[in-house]
Amino acid sequence: MRVRLDDDGVGYGRPPRAHQFKPGESGNPKGRPKGKKNEATMLDELLFQKIKIREGGRERRITLFEGMLRRFAEDSLKGNIKAATFLFSRYGATSSAESQQSELSDDDQAVLKAYAQDLLAKTRKEGK
Repeated sequence: MRVRLDDDGVGYGRPPRAHQFKPGESGNPKGRPKGKKNEATMLDELLFQKIKIREGGRERRITLFEGMLRRFAEDSLKGNIKAATFLFSRYGATSSAESQQSELSDDDQAVLKAYAQDLLAKTRKEGK
């Protein structure tokens, strides 16, 4: 037999009217404000906004993220070891090891290994 609850009935999920939230009142007033973006959303909007750059005498629009990667590449060519290390680490994270193995010949792998050893030796010398 079912017990029929009227409008003022109290039970599971039905608190007494005096203890129910009023219309427009929140159960967590100090919670996240409506419309507030989380960090990931704000970072996406920031990194993928378009900026203007001059390249070869003409103006282009690229994302801020692409501009930052280009700057890291330029700095690494000028001898900035940290920028080169960052780029190599990002390249390794974005491309799978399997595709790298299939694309690189043995000679290419030897050259990259020698370059990595040279970079490591330079950083050790600078660190002392």
